[in-house]
Amino acid sequence: MSQDGDEEVASMGYVKRIIRKRIRRQPQHEATELNIYPLMDVMTILLVFMIMQFAQESAAIVQGPTLQIPWSTARTEPADALPIQISFPSGDEPGTITVDGRPTVELRPNGTVDPSQKQGGGTGFLITPLHNVMTQHRDRLQTIAAMNQNRPFRGMVQIICDKRIPFRTLSEVIYTLGQAEFANLHFVVLQQGSD
Repeated sequence: MSQDGDEEVASMGYVKRIIRKRIRRQPQHEATELNIYPLMDVMTILLVFMIMQFAQESAAIVQGPTLQIPWSTARTEPADALPIQISFPSGDEPGTITVDGRPTVELRPNGTVDPSQKQGGGTGFLITPLHNVMTQHRDRLQTIAAMNQNRPFRGMVQIICDKRIPFRTLSEVIYTLGQAEFANLHFVVLQQGSD
């Protein structure tokens, strides 16, 4: 505008200069991104917590033709530990060594481990498939213990064994557990006078 009130025609260059000045005065918008690292930390903590909870669950023990638990007069309470179940073959059902609910080794009809499943054959004590599974559990539990200083790795297992299992088979299982650094053993038995 001129001083006398008449309007001037603005040139295109003049208009562009004004627009550029106004754009420069505006603060630049910062790029906002979603930071997922805190969410990943929370998910990791939840995962560790869930694994610890599953590791603490007690084993559901159902007696049947392949599992008859021995009696005892001991009064100790069962501890939270990794369950190892050794069932005796009965009829059509094979006997198995089960780790945490998963069958690991199938037993022969007399309740012994097949020599092909053992390191050293028939005279060996180390049951190879059981050792492999227990090593995986040990590594998992040691990782959890490293993340949670309040719960150190104790190498604790609950052995739920049929009373008809031969002593040799039980000895081989105990030896294999020891080789996988599970030395804290608890045997599950029925209290005298209970069902």
